[in-house]
Amino acid sequence: MVDLPDAPQIADSLLDLIGNTPLVRLRRVTEGLTCQVVAKLEMTNPGGSVKDRPAVAMIDAAERDGLLGPGGTIVEPTSGNTGVGLAIVAAQRGYRCIFVMTDKVAPEKVELLRAYGAEVVVCPVAVEPSDPQSYYSVAERLVRETPGAFRPNQYANEWNPWAHEHSTGPEIWRQTAGKITHFVAGVGTGGTITGVARYLKAQNPNVQIVGGDPAGSVYSGGSGRPYLVEGIGEDFWPTTYDPSLVDRVVAITDEDSFNMARRVTAEEGILIGGSGGTAVAAALEVGKGLGPDGLVVVLIPDSGRGYLSKVFNDDWMAGLGFVHAEGRTVADVLRARGGDVPPLVYVHPDDTVRRAVNLMRGHGVSQLPVAKGELPLAAAEVLGAVDELALMDLAMHDRTVLDSEVEKVMGPRLPTIGIGQPLELAVELLDRAPALVVLAGGRPHIVLARTDMLRYLSGADQ
Repeated sequence: MVDLPDAPQIADSLLDLIGNTPLVRLRRVTEGLTCQVVAKLEMTNPGGSVKDRPAVAMIDAAERDGLLGPGGTIVEPTSGNTGVGLAIVAAQRGYRCIFVMTDKVAPEKVELLRAYGAEVVVCPVAVEPSDPQSYYSVAERLVRETPGAFRPNQYANEWNPWAHEHSTGPEIWRQTAGKITHFVAGVGTGGTITGVARYLKAQNPNVQIVGGDPAGSVYSGGSGRPYLVEGIGEDFWPTTYDPSLVDRVVAITDEDSFNMARRVTAEEGILIGGSGGTAVAAALEVGKGLGPDGLVVVLIPDSGRGYLSKVFNDDWMAGLGFVHAEGRTVADVLRARGGDVPPLVYVHPDDTVRRAVNLMRGHGVSQLPVAKGELPLAAAEVLGAVDELALMDLAMHDRTVLDSEVEKVMGPRLPTIGIGQPLELAVELLDRAPALVVLAGGRPHIVLARTDMLRYLSGADQ
């Protein structure tokens, strides 16, 4: 017979089920390493992510401090996971929610938040934090305009790292019997890595804390310009992040993050998202230098279910140049051009039309993308394009247009194609557009014109 407990084991609330997530050993993606790498599976929280932990802590504190009362509204900028955690708390306690997200977030995340009854406002990703359209600025405006609104502000709310110092950290220490040598996590608000680091280093100062960061984010020395991985990396320094506790930050490209997420899912049977891929890629990099006594715990922040339309969509991956098709591809056309392939030639929106014309003449091109930022560009930074025929027509009727800013005369963006996509697709797209922007590793790489394709197909460069 089964021994029954003294009382029914039933949680009073879904919130009581947050935490105590399991550790599991990664065996196949770690082949060749002598250390142990184990994953902390935060997707087993009720809301599906590590953000359930600070969501409860921040709302509990707001209620205690009188910042959020009955019938109040929670307003927060989020990549999705914090929003879900807050939405669960709101559903339990009767609050309204408004979440602000960037347009790089997977559509299923937006729909998930709406399923919880939240309102969602989507903002452009390729703007500065201080821009009125940024999701930080929009959230602040909504707080001012909404009666009874409270913004948890996970980027500055100390209850964010507190939640991890008092739950995630102690769990990892207990689950590893104090044998952990390295902790690896993606860095977003900095709350998870800071809180866990506080606890682990208090137990053993020799435990190494490692951040996995999207290449381009400020944590690994970038400017914070747009990257594609969601939920981690920043373009400013949150006060919830304590850099003095982090021993090393490993920059991981979008391509390596997404391919690692797909690999972990296929080889370990653990469905993880792009930020989880970043963390695992960083953990494997750390593991290369460790012996058999090394025990690396890598935190998997959420499931890959929120990224099915992106990371696990072959067309999306191919369109950004992350995967390559069989047979002849765009890459073959570019290789055939040989050493004369220039880097991406483009103009800034505040450059003059005269400069655009001179660039076209100097490089022998007839179309130029218009983009803000410096190389390497992010795809989101491409704003439009200018065409020599259109500029010629404008200049014919008004010579002063040559001294106008490019953004005043630019047309729509050129279509994009992944560097590994089939030649047939390139021909199809070039039938409708004079040129294409080729993406490699998720970033604009070069402009492919009809003349390039004709030269390749005619064998002139072969």
